[in-house]
Amino acid sequence: MIRSTVARVDLGAVAANVRALRDYLAREPRNGAPVPSLIAVVKANAYGHGAERVALAIEAAGADTLACADIEEAVALRRAGVRAPILVFGALSISDLDGIFEYGLTPTITTPWAARAVQEAAARRGVVIEYHLKIDTGMHRLGFRDENLRWTLPPVLASSHLRLQAIYTHFASADDAENPLFAEQRERFDAASEVVRELTGLMPMRHAANSAATLRDSRVWYDAVRPGLLLYGIVPPPLASTIPLQPAMSLTSRVVAVKGLRPGEAVGYGCRFVAQEPATVAVVPAGYADGLDTRLSGRGHVLIRGRRAPIVGAVSMDMLTVDVTGMEVSPGDDVVIIGRQGDESWQQLDAREMAAAIGTIPWEIVCRLGSRIERQYS
Repeated sequence: MIRSTVARVDLGAVAANVRALRDYLAREPRNGAPVPSLIAVVKANAYGHGAERVALAIEAAGADTLACADIEEAVALRRAGVRAPILVFGALSISDLDGIFEYGLTPTITTPWAARAVQEAAARRGVVIEYHLKIDTGMHRLGFRDENLRWTLPPVLASSHLRLQAIYTHFASADDAENPLFAEQRERFDAASEVVRELTGLMPMRHAANSAATLRDSRVWYDAVRPGLLLYGIVPPPLASTIPLQPAMSLTSRVVAVKGLRPGEAVGYGCRFVAQEPATVAVVPAGYADGLDTRLSGRGHVLIRGRRAPIVGAVSMDMLTVDVTGMEVSPGDDVVIIGRQGDESWQQLDAREMAAAIGTIPWEIVCRLGSRIERQYS
């Protein structure tokens, strides 16, 4: 049995986005610098799209490396058949390090403690493990502080069981053109790179650019870029792009009931919507247990029969209601929550619009789609 509310993921669109990004990186002039490689970010269940199937499509489309949040996510990708290098972003302090060695993963070392833990695990196995070093240039979460590298890094570099493969940082404000931290972080990372060169005698591979930074400034492409949201056809707001990206996911449902309201009658929990005149509402079996935000009430829309219908009343656990007054709507009609239902621009609802309506970000919209929503792939 298939529930009425379904997420459809177009793997062809994902693959096309990978190719479009590679074309974009290849044609942008960078004063003779090599074309950066592509580290495709598939963490958080591939931003809600389904990590295993999406990762295989991204790998087949030509991504050089995949990246995820933790060892557990990476192991799931290996078990699904992914053979490309997999970079693990997250902290290693609470993970089972065996997975790094058993599944051929590339860890990120973010602290001296993590370096010692990986060193000891590699020594027990008598192997040398390649790693990426994260440098904190201003995000102030994970990473070796850039100003302390001359003191904190030499013990890590001295390990006979660790081999530095790359260094990277993470921008805190790449999507905010008014924030000076972006430029400051770039300068700090460049200076930190020179310190690493002095300590090692070479310049390792470098990467820093997420989706927003990839669009904003080719100077931070370095040797590789790390797009996430762009892979799924969504441009980080408020940025714009000429890259021919295709939205990869649609979220659809069906009308299960249509009900008339008399003036003064209310709909749903809390009686948030009260009909001021005769009205008609349609009931859609999708709610916050499916990942839809309760703030969509009075702010969001769905598409039914090619027309926008506002969400009214409370978004409940399993249902929402929409105002279809004046529309010919029947049980069984298709409902588009994210996606397209017609050829006009207003006949499309995307994650950016939904996020803007409720004051959040599109990453949250797609990542929070619930596990009970079936992902169908084409």
